[in-house]
Amino acid sequence: MYDDDLTCLAAAKELVSQGITVKECYSPFPIHGIDPVIGIKRTRLAIASFMFGLGGLALAILAINYFMIKDWPMNIGGKPNWTYFHNLPAFVPIMFEFTVLCAAHGMVITYMLRNKTLPGMPATNPDPRTTDDKFVLEFDTTENHSMSAEQLLSAIKATDVYELNENDI
Repeated sequence: MYDDDLTCLAAAKELVSQGITVKECYSPFPIHGIDPVIGIKRTRLAIASFMFGLGGLALAILAINYFMIKDWPMNIGGKPNWTYFHNLPAFVPIMFEFTVLCAAHGMVITYMLRNKTLPGMPATNPDPRTTDDKFVLEFDTTENHSMSAEQLLSAIKATDVYELNENDI
């Protein structure tokens, strides 16, 4: 556990340089530059958002065409009501808003499913202080046999060190 984000970043670099795999970093805010250090790949959430947006746009086009042209055509302000193409400028704001709505809701649901943070799911945070002002680096001691415990503790310069079992989380 660390009190400062820069100290945590420096400790992560030190651990990785000595061949220790850091599994996770828990912090109250994002630590810029730690992702490539501990080996976290770029997220594909933007691609998912684009796909949800395309789905929302397609759904908006189909719905507008059905509601305003096929099912119940209305003559509003003298606009032609028999073709979708002639009314397209009036439908652009609706299509944009529905695209944004579907992309935003899809991203939130995908994010919550991917990170297992749905309502009612148990927390995987090892220490509740990481949501306030502490930073924690998590690594598996059984996978890292290259150093003794004393060498490891002197290398990471942490303010607090503790060991968790799988049942503690």
